[in-house]
Amino acid sequence: MHAWPSIDPPDVSDLASAVADVAVRVHDTASDSLMELTPADGTARLYVCGITPYDATHLGHAATYVAFDLLNRAWRTAGHRVQYVQNVTDVDDPLLERATRDGEDWRELAQRQTDLFRTDMEALNVLAPAAYIGVVESIPLVVEMIEELRAAGSVYAVEDDLYFSVSADPTFGEVSGWTREQMAAIFAERGGDPDRPGKKDPLDCLLWRAERPDEPAWDSSLGRGRPGWHTECSAIARAHAGGPLDVQGGGSDLVFPHHEMSAAQTQVVANGERFARAYVHTGMVALDGEKMSKSLGNLEFVSRLRTAGVEPVAIRLALLSQHYRSDWEWSSDLLRAAETRLATWREAAASRPDGDAGPVCGEVLTALRADLDAPRALAALDAWAVSGSGGGDAVRRLVDAALGVRL
Repeated sequence: MHAWPSIDPPDVSDLASAVADVAVRVHDTASDSLMELTPADGTARLYVCGITPYDATHLGHAATYVAFDLLNRAWRTAGHRVQYVQNVTDVDDPLLERATRDGEDWRELAQRQTDLFRTDMEALNVLAPAAYIGVVESIPLVVEMIEELRAAGSVYAVEDDLYFSVSADPTFGEVSGWTREQMAAIFAERGGDPDRPGKKDPLDCLLWRAERPDEPAWDSSLGRGRPGWHTECSAIARAHAGGPLDVQGGGSDLVFPHHEMSAAQTQVVANGERFARAYVHTGMVALDGEKMSKSLGNLEFVSRLRTAGVEPVAIRLALLSQHYRSDWEWSSDLLRAAETRLATWREAAASRPDGDAGPVCGEVLTALRADLDAPRALAALDAWAVSGSGGGDAVRRLVDAALGVRL
C-alpha cells in the first residue's frame, strides 16, 4: 500500500542550533511522566495506529495524525532520522458492518475511504510515513507472529478461533495502569468478548478468527480465517519499524485494550523486551458537547471543510491551537481564530522578511520539544507577529518545518 505524497520540510539546522541541547520529551502513558526521547542510534522509531477506513477523515482522526506529525517534525529539527510506520485496518468487523449496512463491497469501501484519507493528509501537510501498510497485505506477517506466539505456549483455541493468553506477559497491565476491574468494564465496548464460553481469562483477546459465512477469509497454517485486531499492529510494527519502538501512538481510546494487547503479544515473542519506550496518546475531540463518535454520527470532516472553501492550513492551525493530550471541542470560533492568526502571520512574514528571528525560533522549538506544546509555540509566534521584529523569511522556514504550516 502506498502513502500520500509529501514534501520534505525545509532545513532549519541553522535556526535550531541554539536549542541543540534541548531534547524532545513526551508524556508516556505507562509511567504517567515526561520521557526524554533521544534515539540511541540516531533513528527514532514511531508507530501510529491508522484508520479503519470508513468515516474518514473526521477531525478526531486529523487531530491525532497532526499531533504525531509534530513529533516527527520535532525529532527531525533535533537532527534525528525518523522511521515512521502507520497501518490501515482494511479488514475488520466495523468496516464489514458498515459495508453491509450501505450495501457496498467492503474492499471498495476501504479503498475509497483510504484514498480520501490520503488526500486529507496531503492537504493538511502531514509528512507521509516511511511505511504505510494495510492489514490485508500483512496477513502472512500476522500468521507468522501467531505461530511464534503458539510456539511460546501463549495461544489456545476456542472452537476454531485462536486466543492470546494475557497471563503469558507478566507485565500485562503496565501500559494502561488499569486494574482488572477497569479493564473488564470497558473490554466489551472496545471489541472484546469477555463472556465467551471456553476462554481461560475474560481478558484474553482474539488472535485469529476462523472463517464465518459471508465474511472474507484467507488460507493459512492457522486454518482459513482472518486476523484479530490487536495482533495486526504488533506484526506490522515488528516487521517495518526496524527495531523496538521509541513511541507507540494513537488516540487515548486505544490505551486499553488495543495498545495493552499489542504490547503484550510483542513482548512475549521478544522475550520480554519492551514493545515501546513510550506510549503516547492524544485527547478526544468533541462536537456539540459530545465526543466525536462514529456510533453517534456527530462528526465533522476535513473533506467537508475543504469543500466549503476552508484552507487546509487554517484547519491545521485550529488543531494546533489545542494541546495534543487535552480533550477539547471543535467549534467554528476555533476555525475563525485560526484564519485570523494565519492572515496575521502571513502579513508579518511578508512585510518584514529580514532581521534576527533567533529568539522566536528558539521559543518555538523549545515549546515543541517540551511535550509537543503547540499552543505555547503559537503564542510565541503571535507575539512575534505583533512585535514589529523582523526575520520573516526565517520564521516562514521554521513554521513550515516545525509546525507544518506553510505561509
